[in-house]
Parts: sequence; structure tokens; C-alpha cells
Amino acid sequence: MSSKSVALLDYGSGNLHSAQRALERVGADVTVTSDHRVALQADGLVVPGVGAFGACMDGLLSVRGDELVDKRLAGGRPVLGICVGMQIMFDRGVEFDVPATGCGQWPGTVEKLQADVLPHMGWNTVRPGEDSVLFAGMDPDTRFYFVHSYGVQDWEMAPSESLAAPVLTWADHGGEFLAAVENGPLSATQFHPEKSGDAGATLLENWLRTLG
Repeated sequence: MSSKSVALLDYGSGNLHSAQRALERVGADVTVTSDHRVALQADGLVVPGVGAFGACMDGLLSVRGDELVDKRLAGGRPVLGICVGMQIMFDRGVEFDVPATGCGQWPGTVEKLQADVLPHMGWNTVRPGEDSVLFAGMDPDTRFYFVHSYGVQDWEMAPSESLAAPVLTWADHGGEFLAAVENGPLSATQFHPEKSGDAGATLLENWLRTLG
């Protein structure tokens, strides 16, 4: 596989160094940047994110990252969100009863998980949707590394007659939540592939193959 160029969006919220190392491990040519020209030209864009939904959105807006995501997706250019970088792709998040507006690429609300023990921290299995590309070739007992207390527990996007249905991957911690979404050029994972060892490397490699 020829090397793919990946822009890792630097907006003040994200595990940039470990994400960069993980992507380089699977052969990507990674540039950490907030420059729109560089990010638009790259084969793929990765939007990381750690911490609170609202703070991540503030950081994203400060570099006009929402516009960048919009432009890439409008041109069918792949984007991968990770952890809170997945959450901010939805309409809104509610933390400590305070709502914040997200990018709105998908309808839905990020809310506190219904679990006795939070955060959900550690290794967990997932249930990939049929025809998943991200999880291709993986065993059902493959585990990924999660660190979060909030997530999307209901998929609200209405079915489309003209577009392929998104591939949804679910996990459980006190109830179901979305562990990953594959929706045309926009993909995202609630877990951290960059902290998930060989399993995460395989997922990132599968994503790189979609970059054309």
C-alpha cells in the first residue's frame, strides 16, 4: 500500500502524539496541523478529542475546524473522528446538565452513560455492523481501549432511499452505546485506536485503505 497523507487536526484537544505514532506505524504520512490548505489537500483528516464536549467544540471552532470537516465531506474526502472527536460530530452534547452544540453531521445527543461505574475505562469488545470496513478481518472477541463517561445511546438518523445506510458498531457498559460509525466519507470511533495495540493498528490500516 502506497503511503497516504493524513492531516491530524491540531485544535488544542487531542492525544496528538500517540495518534501520530499509531498512524505512522501503519504507514501514513502524518502532518499535525490546523492549516486548512494542508488539511484539505491530505488524503485523510483525523479529528482527535479528549475531555469535555463543550471545550472540544470551542477549540474546534477556534480553528474553524467545523468548516474544514464540512468542506472535506462535501467533496467526499474521508474524515475520521476519535473519542470526543466522534462525539462532536453529533448535534449536541449534554454534560453536567449543560447542553453544547456540536458539528451536526449526525443527529443525536451525547449523554452520560447509564452505568454504575464511570468512567468506562479499559478494554471492551464491540459488535460491528454488517459490511463494516473498519473492523474487517477482526475476531468478535477483539477488544479496544475506551476512556469515557458519555456517549450516543440512540441512532437518530432517518433511513434514506438514495444513500447507503450507515454501518453502526455498538458496545455495552451499563447499556448500549455507539462504539463506531461508518457513514460514507465520515467515520468515527468512541474508543481510542491509537491506544488499542494491534487491534487499533488494524482498524487504522483498514481506514487508510479507504483513502483511495
